[in-house]
Amino acid sequence: MTDTATMAGLDPATLKDVLRLAGSDGFDRIQDQIRRTGGCSDPIHLQGSVVVRDKQTRQVLHSYTSDNEPGGRLRIACGNRRASRCPACAWTYAGDTYHLIRAGLVGDPAKGTPDTIRDHPRVFATLTAPSFGPVHNRPGNRPCRCGTRHPEDAPELGTPLDPESYDYAGAVLWNNHASELWRYFTIYLRREIARRAGLTQKAAHEQSRVSFGKVAEYQKRGAVHFHAVIRFDGPEGPDTPPPAWATLDLLTDAIRAAAARVAVDVPSARYQPDPDQPARTAPARTLRWGAQLDVRPIKAFGDGQDITEQAVASYVAKYATKAAETTGTVDRRIGNKEALALLGVPDHPARLIAACLDLHLLYPDRKLRDWAHMLGFRGHFSTKSRRYSTTHGALRQVRADYRAAQQRQALGLPDPDDQEATTLTLAHWTYAGHGHTPGESWLAANIRRDIQQGRELAREALADSRSEGDD
Repeated sequence: MTDTATMAGLDPATLKDVLRLAGSDGFDRIQDQIRRTGGCSDPIHLQGSVVVRDKQTRQVLHSYTSDNEPGGRLRIACGNRRASRCPACAWTYAGDTYHLIRAGLVGDPAKGTPDTIRDHPRVFATLTAPSFGPVHNRPGNRPCRCGTRHPEDAPELGTPLDPESYDYAGAVLWNNHASELWRYFTIYLRREIARRAGLTQKAAHEQSRVSFGKVAEYQKRGAVHFHAVIRFDGPEGPDTPPPAWATLDLLTDAIRAAAARVAVDVPSARYQPDPDQPARTAPARTLRWGAQLDVRPIKAFGDGQDITEQAVASYVAKYATKAAETTGTVDRRIGNKEALALLGVPDHPARLIAACLDLHLLYPDRKLRDWAHMLGFRGHFSTKSRRYSTTHGALRQVRADYRAAQQRQALGLPDPDDQEATTLTLAHWTYAGHGHTPGESWLAANIRRDIQQGRELAREALADSRSEGDD
């Protein structure tokens, strides 16, 4: 168990539960379960049993029941990708995202991409939102418009210079339609590629494919922008080389032209449930990408100027576990404006959330109230095209198969894929709740911290061994 010195400062209820937990008969097993989840903050509780029998003799080779566990429950990791909800599971999700993006950059035959994709044209593109009003920023070596040189951690960064004139409605409607903007961008990108190649869209599609992997990130002002790896492939995807005309310059020019063409129209709206009250209205809008479009080539080996495969995969993985809470909002749904003050949401994100709640009455089909805590954004944070590389599901399955093989080996059970194996597994599980008691939450946080420290020490040791080898 963690050193008792770390228990200083605990509130009385948590301290009481920690002492109860430490003195319980099942403490060692609870600690082992929490460690197996990696220190998950909100584990799923299951009740059930597993029985492995020999098909021919019906002999029981192995049996397990949660009845023998503390509280009659087995804890498994929640799998939440949000670092604000569960840092332990978010670390696993980020690692999967890293391998998914990296496999589409350097190649990994085990993950469905050949090593030859390193020779395919690839760029790292960032598409941003337009301006909805001037905000406090750090424009190079110049002071902000407010006349102040803000430090990097200044809380006012990203907030409007004049909140009363800031287009909050436009900001949340843009977030709400960001996924549609991306969808149209991918459509126009293929058209622009065909145009620059001097081909019809059908002919260009028969000769090449465009693959991508992207992640959404919130800027400090609360607007979503997308980071995307975009790659040229041959007619059969990553297994075939792209045609000679599919160059890096052509891809870059097509990306810029496609982003400039995208436009999503939002109709005007009117809401007046009571004829004695003034109607609420919203003007028609045309949503577009912002002027700040960054497109950089990805190099297999860094030359000090262009970004590398390692940097891109690490960058995308970093933001795959973050969401709107980085702007000061919360990571759970908000039912009404009164909750904003109770939750302590800062003024700028609170105004964005309030705009979502107001606009929900005008655009009920956009579900802005349900996604108010996300400042209107309702899309997936991490997506990819089908042929970019492997999938999160496939990576999770590989990990599950590896752990199952370890357990079979420890129990002396045969591999079910073995042709000579004659085992039958019967399992029955039911959901029995989730979460921790206060004492278990404290224990999980300390286990997670110890695991993280161990990873950092291992990473430093690996880096030191590599540097010694280079010497």
